[in-house]
Amino acid sequence: RTRYISTELGMRQRLFVGVLTSKSTLNTLGVAVNRTLAHRLERLVYFTGTRGRKVPHGMTVVTHSDERPIWNMYQTVRYLLDHYVNDFDWFFLVQDDTYTEAHRISRLVAHLSIDTHLYLGRPEEFIGGDTEGRYCYGGFGYLLSRSLLLLLQHHLESCRNDILSARPDEWLGRCIIDYTAVNCAEEHEGLRYHYFELGNNADPERETDLRFQSAFTVHPVLDPLQMYRLHKYFAQVELERTYQEIQQLQLEIQNASSLSADGDHSATWPIGIPPPFQPKTRFEVLRWDYFTEEQVYACVDGSPKCELRGVDLADVADVVAMAMEELNRKYQPVLHVRKQQLVNGYRRFDPTRGMEYTLDLQVEVVTQKGHSRSVTKRVHLVRPLSEVEIIPMPYVTEASRINVILPLTAHDRDHAARFLEAYAAAAFESSENAVLTFLFIYDPFEAQQVTQNDIFAPVKAQITEYERKYAEVKIPWISVKTDAPSQIKVMDIISKKHPVDTLFFVAGVGTEVTVDFLNRCRMNTINNWQVFFPIHFQGYNPAIAYHNQVPPTTLDLLRDAGHFDRDVFHEACFYNADYMAARTRMAGDVQENEDILETLDIYDMFIKYSNLHVFRAVEPALLQRYRHQACNPRLSEEIYHRCVQSSLEGVGSRSQLAMVLFEQEQGNST
Repeated sequence: RTRYISTELGMRQRLFVGVLTSKSTLNTLGVAVNRTLAHRLERLVYFTGTRGRKVPHGMTVVTHSDERPIWNMYQTVRYLLDHYVNDFDWFFLVQDDTYTEAHRISRLVAHLSIDTHLYLGRPEEFIGGDTEGRYCYGGFGYLLSRSLLLLLQHHLESCRNDILSARPDEWLGRCIIDYTAVNCAEEHEGLRYHYFELGNNADPERETDLRFQSAFTVHPVLDPLQMYRLHKYFAQVELERTYQEIQQLQLEIQNASSLSADGDHSATWPIGIPPPFQPKTRFEVLRWDYFTEEQVYACVDGSPKCELRGVDLADVADVVAMAMEELNRKYQPVLHVRKQQLVNGYRRFDPTRGMEYTLDLQVEVVTQKGHSRSVTKRVHLVRPLSEVEIIPMPYVTEASRINVILPLTAHDRDHAARFLEAYAAAAFESSENAVLTFLFIYDPFEAQQVTQNDIFAPVKAQITEYERKYAEVKIPWISVKTDAPSQIKVMDIISKKHPVDTLFFVAGVGTEVTVDFLNRCRMNTINNWQVFFPIHFQGYNPAIAYHNQVPPTTLDLLRDAGHFDRDVFHEACFYNADYMAARTRMAGDVQENEDILETLDIYDMFIKYSNLHVFRAVEPALLQRYRHQACNPRLSEEIYHRCVQSSLEGVGSRSQLAMVLFEQEQGNST
């Protein structure tokens, strides 16, 4: 089967743009065209006879290895037929000394029928006038339909051998007219191809010609600076046109709503934004969060009140400033409004429309005569959701081998048996493409006693037993000695013993590994692109969660059974090459301060020392049963605090803890 639905259904993209450039202008005008055009088009390719060794970044350049203009035009058309004719409906060719307004060209082809044999541009008489018909002048660009190129396909060799011309655009015009009988047209079915010839020392800001304001292309452009000035002007024109279209649509919606059964009440505010979500039950009611300019009364950790910080602080400041700007726009010049304070603030996220705000602002209103008065105004604002965009990601499969790394300290050794049992059921019995490696971490005293009393001897015996039970399985282990087992120090040892293309999953001794999670680890980790830090589901203490009850044998994904532990970052999926690259960037800071190896964990390292996308998300297939967690005070204060917080929140929910305390108080009172 084909890999993409569009290929299977024969769907094509709309517009291909080819830019005819040269070795001398590729790094100047060619780059300017790319900066003003590339981000607005589906496909942009540059064609040149020869070029220098270095291709400008972000540009697709096709080299024909010949400077003859006619040969280059022939090779360009041949390349389009060989590589793109089955993928696009329209082909636009333009020179690099021409400014092209991408939105207008795209709108033009959107209104043209794809079955038309069309050759659209600025018509020009042939030199000498001995050939009937007219060709499209290359300076202003020309549009070719796919159906026309397919007609030309079998005659291209004849054109190359039989037609003599000094200009490549004239040669192509003769070829099209001779073998397809299609002339260059400036207008088709009421749609006109607009162009403008730019004079010497022309200033786009002062140009008043109406043809310039409506042009698709402007020619000639003498230097990159002039190209950027043209782009600035046309971008402002298109932006203003977009605002006018929005206002017109809002007016039409408002006028049409007055004719409905509900009258003007059927038009939602703001006009054009989806109406607010209507809950069908009390469980679907969206919560309003109260805030002031300093504090918010709804916190991630469940606290009733916390300080506004970071993006939340910037968000509140932005909406207050926007509210004041709109109030002044509404009442000026009669009144001038100054902010005194935010009395009350409310916000909620509506998934159907965006973030909604209600502000009670105490403001000072000043008249033109200087009289002032303090009043309170209630303002409603909406920050609508922008257009959803599908971000292209590199292709990954579920066939990659995973190296599961399990660091083990003396405190964790008693839980290794349960980990091995769960891992064997998930990976050994299903022959999963994964390798388990134990990392035994000794402190200096334990390392001295290893020959007489190896604290990990029972675990090593269990490893041997599993290797005997599953003949095809080998479980390697590595021993290290350290008094402060930081994640980065431990991972440095593992990284050096594996190839750069190794996919790691760093697990915890309480992790219950499943096949579903291993596949998710493969799919969410992309080499040189993304690392994955799952948030596991942590089970509560059975003595608290199932107080006076028999606890279940399995951990279920239920609200009363546990919670997603956002304070734990030690489980991670990443490629060795990405780890080594981030570690290399970190090396300079380590030389200045070796303590950062203990103050940072792997998550912090990727955030600070890599440009990768760090994907952090809840993982329902990654479960951990409750166990008492010992926090190492030798690690950084932040890591130690997160560990303590995780341990406390993992005991039970607030309601469960409250019930136990209530029963204890009842027992003490009797």
